[in-house]
Amino acid sequence: MDPKIGWFQPEQEGPAKEFWNRIWNAYTSFEHVKAKYLPETRKRTHAQANGLGHNNNNGMGAVWGTNWASTYGMNKNRKALIGIYGGCPWRPPNKRYDPRPVVALHQEIIDFYNYMSPTPEEHFMRQQVVRNIKSLILELWPAAKVEVFGSFRTGLYLPTSDIDLVVIGDWDKLPLRTLEDALLAKGVCDKDQIKVLDKASVPIVKLTDRTSEVKVDISFNMNNGVKSANLIKDYKQKFPVLGKLVLILKQFLLQRDLNEVFHGGISSYSLILMTVSFLQMHPRPDIHLSDCNLGVLLIEFFELYGRKFNYMMTAIRTKNGGTYVSKQEIQKDMKDGHRPSMLCIEDPLTAGNDIGRGSFGALQVRQAFEYAYILLSQSVNPLNHLFINPNQHR
Repeated sequence: MDPKIGWFQPEQEGPAKEFWNRIWNAYTSFEHVKAKYLPETRKRTHAQANGLGHNNNNGMGAVWGTNWASTYGMNKNRKALIGIYGGCPWRPPNKRYDPRPVVALHQEIIDFYNYMSPTPEEHFMRQQVVRNIKSLILELWPAAKVEVFGSFRTGLYLPTSDIDLVVIGDWDKLPLRTLEDALLAKGVCDKDQIKVLDKASVPIVKLTDRTSEVKVDISFNMNNGVKSANLIKDYKQKFPVLGKLVLILKQFLLQRDLNEVFHGGISSYSLILMTVSFLQMHPRPDIHLSDCNLGVLLIEFFELYGRKFNYMMTAIRTKNGGTYVSKQEIQKDMKDGHRPSMLCIEDPLTAGNDIGRGSFGALQVRQAFEYAYILLSQSVNPLNHLFINPNQHR
């Protein structure tokens, strides 16, 4: 099993799996094997720690070395993963979940959302990072405008999420290096914690704040970022369940290193639009209500995008109430000879722009969704309450 998709289940533990693990560990321990194939137990090299060592077993080359939330190599049973830590951290002390599995899943999603949502102190810390960088930028270019967009603006951010900033101004050439020099001179970040991606389709400055260790991405003259964030806030108003679903789905992808477009995964914006489309196209008219069972919705999301959605022929459209359209229709509006991607999501703000274009590992994301659907749908089977206590090993 690919550890980026799912963990080994308790029933899979046994002599056969242990024997196979010994064979695999022995095989990968030879010195002639390239560093990118070394198992998790080996010490990571400096290059791997900086994102240069990849796990290519899945064909995507996703970086797991710098992802604190990655579950790579965590093929352990439930008791080994959480029992030794006294239970899931998001579960309030002494709380007992409903004996009905699907209701217990709903309750646990709410607890997870509350646990992962930022505290006032965490939010203030991020605001302080924004203020410091904004002040520095305005010292350099007083006429410029600095805006926050992305998950920090929408409120849909995890503790590990980046802060996205855009600088609006008038330059003949984007001053990426000038900004890099200023950030280093002011001590905002260390030299090995800043990177200028001037050859990317959207040139940005990536840095890690020295004090808070919060990651920040700074782009220039990208007006759609703020518009997209405001659109998402409108969707949150229309679908009160959107925030809770998106947060748990973002964590699901993050743990599997499937949340970065650069490595083939899907972006937060793509994931949000997929979730919006799921809610728009849902057959139940009351799906927008805040008291819907989140466990049922999560399983239905995994079923749709893990099993039912036709990635080969169908594109997602969220504007004007949402619909599915053929990729042939989408291609009519695309320019420069582009073709719809495997995960084709029409940009609701820019005609002809495919949001999912860079997600070359979309089918692995689909595989992860399918795995989650199978596991959760079996776990909430009504007969399971006769054999499984949802309050054990938590």
